[in-house]
Amino acid sequence: MFLSLEGVPFVALIGDIKSSRSLMMRNEIQEQLSSILDEINIRYRKSIAAKFLITLGDEFQGLLFDGKNILEIIQDIRMKLYPVELRFGIGIGKISTRIDTEMALGADGPGYYHARNAIDILKDNEKRNKKVVADIRLEMEESNSSQVTLINTIFELEKSIEQTWTQRQREIIWDMMKNQDGQKDVAYRMGITQSSVQKNLAKGRYYVYANALKNVQSILGEIEKC
Repeated sequence: MFLSLEGVPFVALIGDIKSSRSLMMRNEIQEQLSSILDEINIRYRKSIAAKFLITLGDEFQGLLFDGKNILEIIQDIRMKLYPVELRFGIGIGKISTRIDTEMALGADGPGYYHARNAIDILKDNEKRNKKVVADIRLEMEESNSSQVTLINTIFELEKSIEQTWTQRQREIIWDMMKNQDGQKDVAYRMGITQSSVQKNLAKGRYYVYANALKNVQSILGEIEKC
């Protein structure tokens, strides 16, 4: 099935595995990524304009109707593929060609250009060995430059928080984010005390981190309408 919606902005997401050529069990990781993307396509099917798929080696992409689920999708992929490191470029813009709903290939336009530019900027920042390099970046039309700058700054701050996490803090925080329930539930699933959960959430600055992501998600859900 093909879509052709002129003048309508879409949200393109391009993802890339970092240092993929140096990874052990690279084929197994690619197979795991493919399975994760299949799950994403089912779970978020109402939001997806063109299904996610692996495109070039260790790169993958998909197209969404809006940005309201984009960070959930990114976090889902990151959690399931951890400790493999990834980078994500988000582009908001029009698509100038027909869209094949079954695969995010063959379509073209500013939405994809912005996502590609975001990935290239992340790679360039990594090459320059910046102390804090976000794994996620947003690019779109210059008319929204202040919003884009604000969101990308938050992505950098989020990354700086993640870099302070211990393995235990990461496990607890990601469990909390995945299941969206309470400290007692996390403690039960992980076989630890609620006090331990509370202390690790506080040390990992979970509530600041989660609230920032929630606010960015809300903005991304509306920004393409501006």
